[in-house]
Amino acid sequence: MKPDVQADLPSAVPPELAGKIVISVDAMGSDKGPAAVVAGCAMSAKKNPDIGFILHGREAELRPLVVKRHLLDRCIIRDAAEVVTMDAKPSVVMRRGKDTSMWSAIESVRNGEATVAVSCGNTGALMAISMVRLRKLPGVNRPAIACLWPSRNDTGYAVMLDVGADIRADERDLLQYALMGASYARNGLSIERPRIGLLNVGTEEHKGHPELKAAQGLIAEAAPHSDFEYVGYVEGGDIPRGKADVIVTDGFTGNVALKTAEGTASLIRELLGQAFRHTILSRIAALLAVTSLRRLAKRTDPRRVNGGVFLGLNGTIVKSHGSADATGVSAAIKLAFQLAQAGFSDRLAARVASTSAPRQDMP
Repeated sequence: MKPDVQADLPSAVPPELAGKIVISVDAMGSDKGPAAVVAGCAMSAKKNPDIGFILHGREAELRPLVVKRHLLDRCIIRDAAEVVTMDAKPSVVMRRGKDTSMWSAIESVRNGEATVAVSCGNTGALMAISMVRLRKLPGVNRPAIACLWPSRNDTGYAVMLDVGADIRADERDLLQYALMGASYARNGLSIERPRIGLLNVGTEEHKGHPELKAAQGLIAEAAPHSDFEYVGYVEGGDIPRGKADVIVTDGFTGNVALKTAEGTASLIRELLGQAFRHTILSRIAALLAVTSLRRLAKRTDPRRVNGGVFLGLNGTIVKSHGSADATGVSAAIKLAFQLAQAGFSDRLAARVASTSAPRQDMP
């Protein structure tokens, strides 16, 4: 049965988008320019009649693109003259960025006009603005960025966090990541009772630094009354094997693992292409295996799992890759829509609130 999207709409949704789940989009943050972002919005709109957009950026550039993609009845444009560049320092953006498309996109979530914001822009600046304008949820010390990781799980993916919001994390932060990751897995991947793993250099109890050992106990203690299963320590090789639905780690380790995996996947695709082009026989083999190769390419295409979610804020932000094309932007918007449809922000806030009191009592 189709959900009643009207029932969960924020009260400040623009009248032009009444009856839609509204996604706020920073249209200027992409390396490929606003054309790729608007094209991604059009792909999502074609697939989903319940979605609407607030596009933020230079109206003179956006309006012709919106008209070309037949999106006039599905979006409104908020004029924002400035753009946050990829090399901009977050501190500078915080002082001078109020007229940027990124700031405007986050303001729409803060004001209740949209449920989720999507941006391809500068990650550091996006997190800085989000933390200042949306504020952290009570009980959250450090927000985290969660990403989807290809896995042998039934859903095809695992959730990993943190992958770069903050390089530090103590045992209490890792516990919060476990709780937030479990909520994301339930609402984003429909996993009723997620399995949580704590990333370590080995699965033996004596391995790991003191914060990991302390987090091990806290997460295990929280599992019975927090609707998740704790599977203990996991190693890097366990991430794609399906041993856990949620992988918990600090932002330094998570970001290194993520970038290493992306680089390795790119290398494998390149080497595979070279191998099939090496001889006439290998080219014939490629033609015979073309269907299987297309299936593999689609399964490992990073554009189709594009979108890191900022967790721990009073609002949901989805960070798309800066180099994402229309397919990648559409994937990020699809994720944003799914989280908005599930009422993810409210559910995450309730989950954190339910555990904030025990956290304060911990030594």
